[in-house]
Amino acid sequence: MAVKSDIEIAHEAVMDPIGTVAARLGIPEEELEYYGRYKAKISEGYLNSLKDQPDGRLILVTAINPTPAGEGKTTISIGLADAFHELGKKVCLALREPSLGPCFGVKGGAAGGGHAQIVPMEDLNLHFTGDFHAITSANNLLAAAIDNHIHFGNALHIDPTRIVWKRCMDMNDRALRNITVGLGGHTNGPAREDHFVITAASEIMAIFCLAENMEDLRKRLERIVVAYTYDNQSVRAGELNVVGAMLALLKDAIQPNLMQTIEHTPALVHGGPFANIAHGCNSVRATRAAMKMADYVITEAGFGADLGAEKFMDIKCRMAGFTPDAAVIVATVQALKYNGGVAKADLKEENVPALQKGIANLGKHIENLQKFGVPIVVAINSFLTDTPAEEKVIEDYCKEHGCEFAKAEVWANGGKGGLALAEKVLQTLETKKSQYHPLYALEQPLTEKVEVIAKEIYGADGVDYTAAAKKALQTLESLGFGSLPVCIAKTQYSLSDDQHRLGRPEGFHITVRDAYVSAGAGFVVVLTGEIIQMPGLPRVPAAEKIDIDASGEIEGLF
Repeated sequence: MAVKSDIEIAHEAVMDPIGTVAARLGIPEEELEYYGRYKAKISEGYLNSLKDQPDGRLILVTAINPTPAGEGKTTISIGLADAFHELGKKVCLALREPSLGPCFGVKGGAAGGGHAQIVPMEDLNLHFTGDFHAITSANNLLAAAIDNHIHFGNALHIDPTRIVWKRCMDMNDRALRNITVGLGGHTNGPAREDHFVITAASEIMAIFCLAENMEDLRKRLERIVVAYTYDNQSVRAGELNVVGAMLALLKDAIQPNLMQTIEHTPALVHGGPFANIAHGCNSVRATRAAMKMADYVITEAGFGADLGAEKFMDIKCRMAGFTPDAAVIVATVQALKYNGGVAKADLKEENVPALQKGIANLGKHIENLQKFGVPIVVAINSFLTDTPAEEKVIEDYCKEHGCEFAKAEVWANGGKGGLALAEKVLQTLETKKSQYHPLYALEQPLTEKVEVIAKEIYGADGVDYTAAAKKALQTLESLGFGSLPVCIAKTQYSLSDDQHRLGRPEGFHITVRDAYVSAGAGFVVVLTGEIIQMPGLPRVPAAEKIDIDASGEIEGLF
């Protein structure tokens, strides 16, 4: 029998009307703003009414470093929530929205997989409720206002060579990374170098996901640093008088989106920053609402624990005042063998020695989360090719490292396939109290914060700074941004800043090549290695496999 694709499984799902899903969380129908039958936004008034409700337990799902074999972090998050639902628990997911860039590029969609999916998956992966479009429009309105201000006299004395605000779009397009604008004469503005980032890497996305409410969103937008003057003074977005218009564009987008899993578990899907070049977590508003409406909230942070989970702990939880109660680290036998040097074509063959070598990557991520004081459960996303000998290696390794272990079969069996994992998580919540704390103090200098993360989380021996990076960090300190947390942009494929160093590399330095402030988001972005903020499409992009049939059904989306 042929294995069904994710989209085929999703098309066979029988969905509940979104009002029925909302009722499971106690949301009255009149507090929903419908986007069709199966998705809705929750009203601002209802979100405000939740503020005095007690908080549910917060469970973070993270993973080892991603590999071509796949780890299935979102799939495990969804399957775990379905398993809680199966056990009769009041549970809600809090996930990120997919970006069109990866959807049409390499990764595919971000609705989970198999029988652990958010549905309708094609709606989620393609446009959804328009949040990304609103963020893109607000970002580019600000960019247009900067050039317009300079064209009409430049009263703020902006140095055109020191404009740091970039345009954005939600698509992988390497041709737009570095461009020249203002060509064609005086009426088109001064010619200057400009840049694009993907929307998920934009500061507006980061602000959107960290803002508590509309008033906080306004304040954050106003304090964005867009440029510097000829005498080195920062120019803020509020000085360009378009923040009100930006808020108007974001008014509906800032309301969390409600969807459901195949098994009708409620899911708030809102915001979508990447974890390799941004902070990688869904919106504070959605997480907080979920915690007020459910007894258990399952959320995820992008890529491995060295990226999304570190930023979840050091940025999101610190800013929002969240205390995570437990963390789940997702791994697969195949991915660990890949870290042990096995070629992708050979990953289905049993190879215990390679697994024993590659499991060091999992070990480092376990150690990393333990440094934040959060109890851990390791989830092995099960494949048919996994052998008992390989699973035993992982189970014994987890016991030696002081964390629980469970096998999950949610891709094939949905919530029922996640019951063993759910029971381990519940047991951990009952027997181990979270001692959550951030990794570093905000009072430490920026370079010290970078070095703490590099040494403690990545395992580096030290940090090397280019001349440009040194100057940038010194300037940011002198301008008063030294007390902000740092958001390190680094390759997701390795603990180091070299994507080819797999497993648990040793004897390396992290190279910092630049830094800039996201003053509205409230952190300093530190660029390492060869990380880029506008991805490109691969030789054969996923977009080439997507089509729509005569009846209007989308095919080839995964």
